[in-house]
Amino acid sequence: MLVSELDTPALLLDRAVLKRNLSRMSARMKAHGIKLRPHLKTAKSAAVARLAAPDGAITVSTLAEARYFKQHGIADILYGVGIVPGKLDEAAKLGVTIVLDSLEAARAVASHGAKHKVLIEIDCGQGRAGISATSPLLLEIARVLGPHLSGVMTHAGHSYHCHSIAEVKAIAEQERSIVVSAAERLRGADIACQVVSAGSTPTAVHGERYDGLTEMRPGVYMFNDLDQLALGSCGADDLALSVLASVVGRYPERNQALVDAGALALSKDVSAHEFTPQVGFGAIADADLQGLAINDVNQEHGFINNATPALSLGRKLRVLPNHACITAAAYARYHVIDSELDGGRTVVDVWERVNGW
Repeated sequence: MLVSELDTPALLLDRAVLKRNLSRMSARMKAHGIKLRPHLKTAKSAAVARLAAPDGAITVSTLAEARYFKQHGIADILYGVGIVPGKLDEAAKLGVTIVLDSLEAARAVASHGAKHKVLIEIDCGQGRAGISATSPLLLEIARVLGPHLSGVMTHAGHSYHCHSIAEVKAIAEQERSIVVSAAERLRGADIACQVVSAGSTPTAVHGERYDGLTEMRPGVYMFNDLDQLALGSCGADDLALSVLASVVGRYPERNQALVDAGALALSKDVSAHEFTPQVGFGAIADADLQGLAINDVNQEHGFINNATPALSLGRKLRVLPNHACITAAAYARYHVIDSELDGGRTVVDVWERVNGW
């Protein structure tokens, strides 16, 4: 099938770009001697996982993802969201490594009766979840967990707000040094700490040293997006994901056109606006429409200002997302194209996704 024959909106994934992105990150982690445990919350696809994690070690953000990937033969799974007692039964059944940051959760694990593998989450500066590496809680939680403890983990989500590569590098070192110091505190108290896990796409791309870490968990590097482009984590040729949309209305009197991809198809995430507000709710990728963007959205409509005659009724165009993870979440499947085969004009495969919780 030709891309031009697809119903819209449709989610397009360029396999050639994806493979380049995966290869580059894999080579980078191997060069540093670090295990790559990619976060599949972006892709949510077994087909992508087989390319991204040939050794079968992944990170997920929902138990639905864990169930799905286990059904597809992947067993080494880190469930990277703080565990609650009500999810311990399923976590044990799935055999996932779990994450926690409180004595309450640790006591629930210790009394649960199943054998769990646990990472204590460390806050390395984002202020979202985790405890300080210097907190007395670290040793208390570790002692409550006893044999369930596998190590520590952190995530430098604040790297997404850096305005220079130098700033990303500084946060990458902050991420590394803080989680490594937590591991060293545990070992200094005669508590085993095998796993020291970190990772975000910006810090995985720009970090200068990873000594003391055992693994990195970037995710969006697989697809990249306008936010990562603005951050300097990738180049314009590294954007693998786009949304195919159709022009459904033209209004010359207001120099505007409408497409059938709105808030649901593109998301209302405008993360790239911190750096490049001109991209709106998504930049138009077509070569003859450079500079145009989805300037506003309703639920099912996207508005393009400064419409040109090229935006004829029924024309199909590609929109690059601000945040690939959020945009992809609206779709059940990828229509896979390959820019190295025919410029991406043909759908070469269809890859299913898992959604929900």
